Amino acid sequence: MRLVALLGLVTALVVAAPAASAPRTPQGRVLLGVLGEPGRFQQQTGQRSAVVHSFIGWHQPSTIPKLLGQLGPLPMIAIKTGGSVSPLDIAQGRGDAFLLALNAALAGFGQRVYVRPLPEMNGHWNEYCAFEKNGSSRGARYSTAAFRRAFARIALIARGGTARELNPKLRKLGGPAVGGDLPRTQARLVWNPQGYGAPDIPANAANAYYPGDAYVEQMAAFVRSHPRVELLAYFSSRPGSIWDLASKPRSRAAYRRAIAPLGR
Repeated sequence: MRLVALLGLVTALVVAAPAASAPRTPQGRVLLGVLGEPGRFQQQTGQRSAVVHSFIGWHQPSTIPKLLGQLGPLPMIAIKTGGSVSPLDIAQGRGDAFLLALNAALAGFGQRVYVRPLPEMNGHWNEYCAFEKNGSSRGARYSTAAFRRAFARIALIARGGTARELNPKLRKLGGPAVGGDLPRTQARLVWNPQGYGAPDIPANAANAYYPGDAYVEQMAAFVRSHPRVELLAYFSSRPGSIWDLASKPRSRAAYRRAIAPLGR
């Protein structure tokens, strides 16, 4: 895929292809983002969050344009299914009404949007995970192979293109073609596994859901040595959440020292 995202425990990376537009800020620094309250997080860490993150359900396609306007100018939207469709449903085109609405909304927004489909897919608490908490399989509709095909279909339709370009790729994935050309968008696709599976079994590891890219261990060092990285997003700054840095002075200091200086 043209764009790849790698995940640490709480920080997401998006890696852009050399041809992608606006890969970094003019100062050569990466964009920083957060889920929660950007102003409060800036008080804690000194970070100015260019990217603001929110969630949307598969049953909410009509709300996407309004949400993008609220999150702009650089939104990140995480897409959850809510159990309304399975990964295999998506791969086989049964979720295309949402995906076509997403493509139209992204095109109408006219600017870059970070799209985070089916995040933390190797966590059993998510309805699209391939495994139950006890390690038992949820069946073919939720298999890791179905997830890979679903993610690819989401990426292709979200980005848009001519039917001539898209349909051979969609058919190769085992799904139906689209009925016509789709407007091109500036979508950046975020692939977001847990650092380790839950359940923590080999079949539920991150690479079972997306072959070819390892998750990051040394986040700041990786960013400094890989100039194609364009975004770091923190999850989450909501008051009282288990990730809130207000009650974690050592973690807050480490973030201020290692991550915040990488951005604006």
